[in-house]
Parts: sequence; structure tokens; C-alpha cells
Amino acid sequence: MSENPEAPDGTESGSTAPGPQPEPIRFFGTTWVEHDGHYGLRRAGVALGSLAAAVASCFVLRFAYQGLEIADVGSFVGILVVLMFAVCSAVAFRKTWEGFSHRPADQAREDNLRGLKTIGFIGSLLAYFFRAFLEAPGEKLRRTEYETAVARYAKRRSARTGNPAGRRTTKPGKPRRK
Repeated sequence: MSENPEAPDGTESGSTAPGPQPEPIRFFGTTWVEHDGHYGLRRAGVALGSLAAAVASCFVLRFAYQGLEIADVGSFVGILVVLMFAVCSAVAFRKTWEGFSHRPADQAREDNLRGLKTIGFIGSLLAYFFRAFLEAPGEKLRRTEYETAVARYAKRRSARTGNPAGRRTTKPGKPRRK
């Protein structure tokens, strides 16, 4: 979550509301906050789009497998290729699904798994497909972070009771200076 940056003249730049702003989600922008802006249609579009991309990807992989059969590389290599895509897709599905509910604890490890998740892209597409039935993919994580940031911002704002420079404290027995 990011708070609105202030311009040098003290006015807020780029936003109309003070405080933390919601983080946009791919394909949804910030419509996930109030579920407005055709949110339901966007979720349906993400679900159908990811399923269509996964099906098309399976056809492409089938053509690649047929190329291996034509090349007559042997059944062992064919089994290894199928096994590799199955395992990579399962790992990609799991990591993508986990990424919808919490941020990765170790970013370096996630960077090391990027190649594995790229090979198992069908698993990531299927994770998007299934998650779109529950919510916008990543909405729960971003909503939790946004609500926490709003609560912190409200607490900070409520703790302030005016301009501290305008307050004058006097010690008992001493008159105020004018």
C-alpha cells in the first residue's frame, strides 16, 4: 500500500482521497475494492481467458510431443518430457495459488523458481481459472493489506489533535508570552 505523495506545495498529487490507496490487480485495476466497474464480468473474463489459454497451451504441447514421436527419440525421453511438464505444472499451480493469499517469505527462492514456473505455465493458468471463481486473483491478499493500511492511517490521523506548533504550554506560575 502506498500513501499519497505530497507535492512540494503541500497538495496531494495524483489522487483525490488522502491516505493509503489500493494496489491495482492485473485485469481488475482497483475495481476489486468496491466490486464496481463490471467486476463480475471481469472475473468471468479472467476465468474464461485463462481456461482458453490453458487449453490452447495443451494443444501446443501435444504438437511438441508429436514432434518428439516423429523424431523417434524413444519412449524414455517422451515419458521424461511428460513427467517434467506435469511436475512443473503442479509446482507452478501451488506457488501461484499460494501467491494469491500471502507474499513470498523468501523472494530469492521465488526468483529461483521462476524458470520452473515458466515451464509449468499451464498450472499457473489453471490456478487463475480456479481462483477467479472465488475472487479476483490476489484480492484477499490485497484487501487485507489495504484494510490494515487504512486502519493504521486512521489511527495515526485520530491520534493527532491539531497543529502541535499552535499549542502553547505554560508552566504553573508563569504567564504566557505574547
